[in-house]
Amino acid sequence: MKNRYLLLALSCMAAFSACKDEVAFTPDYPLNVVVDSTLTVKIDASQTYQTIDGFGASGAWTLDYIGKYWSTSNKEGIARALFSSEIKDGQPQGIGLSQWRFNLGGGTSEQGDASEIEDKTRRGECFLNANGSYTWNKSVGQQYFMEKAKEYGCDQFILFAGTPPVYYTKNGKGWSSSGESANLKDDCYDDYADFLATVAQHFTDEGYNISLISPVNEPEFDWTGGQEGSGWRNSEVARLAKELDAKLTEKGLANTKMLLAEAAKWYFLYERGDAGNNRGDVIREYFDPSSSNYIGNLEHMPNIICGHSYWTDMTWNTLYDYRSKVHEAAKKYDLKVYQTEWSMMTEGYEDCPVYDESSYMDISLAMAKVMYHDLATANVSSWSYWTAASQEQYSQKNRFYLIRLIPAGGDYGDIEENGTFSAGKNLWVLGNYSLFVRPGYQRIGLTVPNQNNQFFGTAYLSPEKDKLVIVYTNCTQKSIQIENTFEGLGKEVGDYEQYTTSASKDLRKEPDYQKGLIPARSVSTFVYTLK
Repeated sequence: MKNRYLLLALSCMAAFSACKDEVAFTPDYPLNVVVDSTLTVKIDASQTYQTIDGFGASGAWTLDYIGKYWSTSNKEGIARALFSSEIKDGQPQGIGLSQWRFNLGGGTSEQGDASEIEDKTRRGECFLNANGSYTWNKSVGQQYFMEKAKEYGCDQFILFAGTPPVYYTKNGKGWSSSGESANLKDDCYDDYADFLATVAQHFTDEGYNISLISPVNEPEFDWTGGQEGSGWRNSEVARLAKELDAKLTEKGLANTKMLLAEAAKWYFLYERGDAGNNRGDVIREYFDPSSSNYIGNLEHMPNIICGHSYWTDMTWNTLYDYRSKVHEAAKKYDLKVYQTEWSMMTEGYEDCPVYDESSYMDISLAMAKVMYHDLATANVSSWSYWTAASQEQYSQKNRFYLIRLIPAGGDYGDIEENGTFSAGKNLWVLGNYSLFVRPGYQRIGLTVPNQNNQFFGTAYLSPEKDKLVIVYTNCTQKSIQIENTFEGLGKEVGDYEQYTTSASKDLRKEPDYQKGLIPARSVSTFVYTLK
């Protein structure tokens, strides 16, 4: 219905009583709660989809500096925002990330300016020394956040690398001059694999669950400078995977698996695209037994393929098109799909075509559309943001961070100085999922009448079937009242709590009088108890 009406009214008896006692009547709720339309949504537990393994973010690059140089109160505040699951007086203290990605640097920090990577925050320290020994107090800032993540209950850690250690690269740098070929000496594949397995063993011995190792990043790019990186041919990735598999077995790391292939764009999972003849099409190349690069039978190669949501996210139709193809390609080989990196890389999104004219919430709603299609169309089991924290520069607003860092010298100041931080809208929108949709929850059916790019949602059922979580995104300029109906749960649906992120709310618990109403331009999570 389009007519606007008051959702709540005064209690006449209460008003009469107030007048009788000559005390001004003040209701416990506002009187101007307005509904613009109502939607009846069906949640159907008989329709089941992927199981969620977790939601995460990457600590690279700036958190290494924050953990090393910033004040304890700042560091603890950032860790709380990322990892805490506590809700105090209706306000979540953090977003309860369940996965954390740790950057294994290649030694460009030790090279300094000689690394030829101008931005020092994009260099990385390496645990390995030139003489083959290891120094474990490197990357101390990253290790701080790793420790805090564990303390808060995050128990899935992914080690990822952009480059092999510089001692093993062809050009002695952390960036590549080898084109599409790996910047790794031909006789160092086993050495690089040993490095990765040794670091995993160290942190495992320290009590961390190193669930995955990602040894290559966006191999479809040549990575000729600017940050650590290397191109990789599929045959080279397969060769490295076999070496890493052997090293993980040798070190007894039965629970640590490989994560491939951090595809730079979704379509590299199912086609060559613009990657050339030796890269891309990685699902078939790695998991088809007839492929010369088949590695699906390796002990430490799980049935998981991962990619990044960059560049294929501009419009609703584009989001659907690429992700539906990812789902079909992965389903053919019974693979889980992980989305391991996203931030707003380009201009021209349908919701915020001009950044200068876009609000922070506009950008976060664009992210919500990406998350929806990654989860509902690509059927990803894991979703991670790149990167957890950064400075806001060049009028980019919140395109590249969950948490904004402001050094003492301002947005363009030295990151090694102490400063201040603030939690961004992207953090809280991600929290609409990560805080409530926990590892082991399964996505179930949800039908919105005439669903389109302005209103959409997904639903998730806990392993014990005692919690039901529904996440809605309302991109319209109007408030929408939701009436949820339920099928196939086999349990009584009890009361629920609702948490909203909007321009004025940061994942805030709604009061009872507001429950069921999704404000304009917001993301809202309903958490039901099932009996």
